[in-house]
Amino acid sequence: MSPAPPAGPARTNGHVSHWYAADGLPAPRPALDGDLEVDVALVGGGYTALWTAYYLKKAEPALRIAVLEKEFAGFGASGRNGGWLTAALPGQFRRYAAAHGRPAAVAMQRAMFATVDEVVAVAAEEGIEADVRKDGELHVAVGAVQEQRMLAHLPELREEGWGEEDMLRLGPGELADRVRVADARGALWTPHCARIHPARLVRGLAATVEGLGVTVHEGTEVLDIRPGAAVCRGGTVRARHVVRATEGFTAGLRGQRRTWVPMNSSMIVTAPLDRAVWDEIGWRGAEVLGDGAHAYCYAQRTADDRIAIGGRGVPYRFGSHVDSRGETHASTQRQLAELLGRLFPAAAGTPIDHAWSGVLGVPRDWCATVQYDPATGLGAAGGYVGHGVATANLAGRTLRDLVLGRDTELTRLPWVGRKVRGWEPEPLRWLGIRGLYVAYRAADRRESGGLGRTSLIARAADLLSGR
Repeated sequence: MSPAPPAGPARTNGHVSHWYAADGLPAPRPALDGDLEVDVALVGGGYTALWTAYYLKKAEPALRIAVLEKEFAGFGASGRNGGWLTAALPGQFRRYAAAHGRPAAVAMQRAMFATVDEVVAVAAEEGIEADVRKDGELHVAVGAVQEQRMLAHLPELREEGWGEEDMLRLGPGELADRVRVADARGALWTPHCARIHPARLVRGLAATVEGLGVTVHEGTEVLDIRPGAAVCRGGTVRARHVVRATEGFTAGLRGQRRTWVPMNSSMIVTAPLDRAVWDEIGWRGAEVLGDGAHAYCYAQRTADDRIAIGGRGVPYRFGSHVDSRGETHASTQRQLAELLGRLFPAAAGTPIDHAWSGVLGVPRDWCATVQYDPATGLGAAGGYVGHGVATANLAGRTLRDLVLGRDTELTRLPWVGRKVRGWEPEPLRWLGIRGLYVAYRAADRRESGGLGRTSLIARAADLLSGR
């Protein structure tokens, strides 16, 4: 049988993401028109701000809370991500442990485990229909070198107290019983992950907080954040507590250019696959799936029988600029379609319905933070390094406790108050990040070409990047 031809360009490119295709973009909410006084101002309209508003209102219903969003709630990463509600740490276990001790890092990991169940429970309680299905997460080893790394990493996860005692190693046959991935040598499976529909989660969450009495102002650009105020294009919002929750768009705020870099991630989604194709792939559950490459991919089987798959395209734009339209370069679409065909040959050549891109926030040490200064009333959370769907919920509950002055297990987690140096100035930032991903792709090519061990190029890139 001759191989299927490569898929052509996506029918739709950009326009936020495929996750809005079925339901359409939300009707716009009113923009700020004049000055406003509230108790809490939340800058950004994604998961972090909405979860913070939700938990603050649940704890103190009398609080006056305003969410300030430049576009619409869910316009950024919250409406563009891969739909992984994962308990993966938003950073590095050893780095959290080095700063606060191993027990604190283990507590952080266990808090992430609990967060997955918290989001699932709240979605059910509030009637948020987001295609939630908790079938776990598969880290697939494709080829011999990825298998070596997987096996080398497993003892750390199980035996050094990281909290992953319930992680399972699946052999090739056990993996094939769940999903058939070409050249797979096995996988690690963790139960602490659910497949979700990102836009439906953020849309439902925004409606829920409005129902609790939170004001959501869309089309409202925040120009400056200062103690006691968020200065917007349509007026000034005065508040005792002002929380920045802008994630990948943080660099666009005054004074934040080097705080977190906006790292681009791109996705494609296929047309619905025929039953015969699914029978050949064998992916009957809703496990989300990623590989062990250095320039790794992430994928899910959607509730309407498509495969959505993503990875790094053009990882970074000079000067921390972002493309809010979310268009994906043709070469990136081609790379993702080719990857889809390599992993799932039965799906090769399937039409691509939609391609899009978005940005996530990456701190210089690749570890997320939650911050709050009771003296100024300024707070912030983010830098989730691609694991923000669940982490934003943990951040929201933590910010609730910090804003309300509570001393809790959450406020003692090692990411609270974490100080990180800024990224290098340009052009060093651009050269470093672009060079990093050139190195990782070169390492992946060498390893898949028969190198037989982890490439020294990748080891060097890890060392230089601080990952």
